[in-house]
Amino acid sequence: MTAILGISAFYHDSAAALVVDGLIVSAAQEERFSRVKHDAAFPRRAIAYCLSAAGLNIADLDYVVFYEKPFWKFERLLETHLAFAPRSYQAFRRAMPSWLSSKLTMTRELRSQLNLPRSVPIVYMDHHQSHAASAFLPSPFEEAAILTVDGVGEWSTTCIGHGRANQVELIEELRFPHSLGLLYSAVTAYLGFRVNGGEYKVMGLAPYGQPRFADCMQHQLIDLKDDGSFRLDMQYFDFGHAMRMTSARFHRLMGGPPRRAESAIETRHLDIAASLQQVTGEILLRLSRHAHARTGVRHLVMAGGVALNCVANSHLLAEGPFDQLWIQPAAGDAGGALGAAMFVWHQLLQHPRSTSRGDAMQGALLGPSFDAHQICEMLQTHGAVYRHCPQREQLLQATVELLGDQHVVGWFQGRMEFGPRALGARSILADPRSPTMAQRLNEKVKRRETFRPFAPSIPAELAPRVFDLPKAQGNPYMLLTAGLADDQRLPVSSDDQAPAGLERRHIVRSRLPAITHVDYSARVQAVDAHSQPMFHQLLTRWLQYSECPVLINTSFNVRGEPLVCSPEDAWQCFMSTDMDALVIGDYVVLKSEQLPETAAAKRHWPAD
Repeated sequence: MTAILGISAFYHDSAAALVVDGLIVSAAQEERFSRVKHDAAFPRRAIAYCLSAAGLNIADLDYVVFYEKPFWKFERLLETHLAFAPRSYQAFRRAMPSWLSSKLTMTRELRSQLNLPRSVPIVYMDHHQSHAASAFLPSPFEEAAILTVDGVGEWSTTCIGHGRANQVELIEELRFPHSLGLLYSAVTAYLGFRVNGGEYKVMGLAPYGQPRFADCMQHQLIDLKDDGSFRLDMQYFDFGHAMRMTSARFHRLMGGPPRRAESAIETRHLDIAASLQQVTGEILLRLSRHAHARTGVRHLVMAGGVALNCVANSHLLAEGPFDQLWIQPAAGDAGGALGAAMFVWHQLLQHPRSTSRGDAMQGALLGPSFDAHQICEMLQTHGAVYRHCPQREQLLQATVELLGDQHVVGWFQGRMEFGPRALGARSILADPRSPTMAQRLNEKVKRRETFRPFAPSIPAELAPRVFDLPKAQGNPYMLLTAGLADDQRLPVSSDDQAPAGLERRHIVRSRLPAITHVDYSARVQAVDAHSQPMFHQLLTRWLQYSECPVLINTSFNVRGEPLVCSPEDAWQCFMSTDMDALVIGDYVVLKSEQLPETAAAKRHWPAD
């Protein structure tokens, strides 16, 4: 047996992943256990979970792999601050303590934190090599082009690579400060949202605006080439030497000062978001064409934080040269821990990989699960009034009846998701046909901005009938958007046979307003019966009950907090919001039946 522990830490979204004899046994972000969103701390709780899931101790490990090279990163930091000195002094002074205390002594830090025997070697990966490995090695392809795009690793910000069999090769790169991820983050900060957390809000704002700033972005902020390479004009940006992202020159170009957090969103802000999204899509499209020209293969895999931009991904797939696209569901830094561990197994130790069963991510359900005893004990501790449904059919029927009565249902089942998306294990579910459901969820449950849309989940076999997924591709991880098919694309002629239990007229009549964004798009999850059997069964039962194949699926959390992990987390979130019901394991809990003394005190949720 060979056990390999991958770790990402100290910047954002710290995580751990355990690979045993090539199988991904467990993976989780530290934030799920610490309850600190995007937690950058050493992932000791995530590591403890990963080892316990395999029944291993630290001494049982054969390798520990860190997802990047700290000395290379420190080299970039020093060179950047020296280039901008003395203006960079304050940023340099703030960065130094963490480097001097732990990052420059990473081997000592890892051995100390883990109590790791000296017999267990520590391997350091290149940041983008970890991303590339996380994109290709678990993918369903024998060969693929690789595209990794993020803010910055050590020096690289974008890499093109080639994956074949069990080998990952990086063949081209863009280097700091020329970064699509940092461009997107700079505009995110300018629009009043938090960097490394608010970028998806900018993506959600974009359809409300017009891309009237796209030309000046593409011709003044950046110098974009046909192959997707580009250079940022650093006169518009301050992230190289200051604690802010954009300069006064940038503010003049965009028509005013940065938006203050929580202040009113102006039409100008909407147009800036739309422009940034258009430019991002164009850059990724050009990069993909160049990757295809360099590799000559039919498939593309992606990772890095920018790969979570599902709108740009869909544009790339629809307009680009590749037949199929696969994106690592934990595409950000958390996924680097997994890629690092898989790289050691496949490339350094030269073990083959198999794609005979599709991707190796197991539906991204790699986090902890909790048994009936643990759940029941939590409910009893809180004095909850609950109904026990030990038979799955009974539980599914109770759930669809609640949804049919327009209840908002917290759904807590099986292993927790790895990555930022709720995929049917830690989800909040609701009926998408209600014209008021989206507003209710945003205001009363999620407590977030009203412009943000909700994702639909649908059985994978029915997704092409309802949504225009590019090239009819599956989308189990919510990393592509699709338009809601119109009546012309949903014919009801006698030779167009519908799947069993699904009449065409019901789809044609249903407009699904709660999951359709202002541009008539949706971030679809096509649920696979093999990797998500229980959630697929729920969707099928919902179709039989409601004649609608789709449910709203949003993450089981509120604004400013991570996805729930434990039954206790689920209870606290349920009782502190206006969710109507909680279906947790085999138990159904209704808010209306709880005694006043069982209710948790209302909390002030942090902004994110």
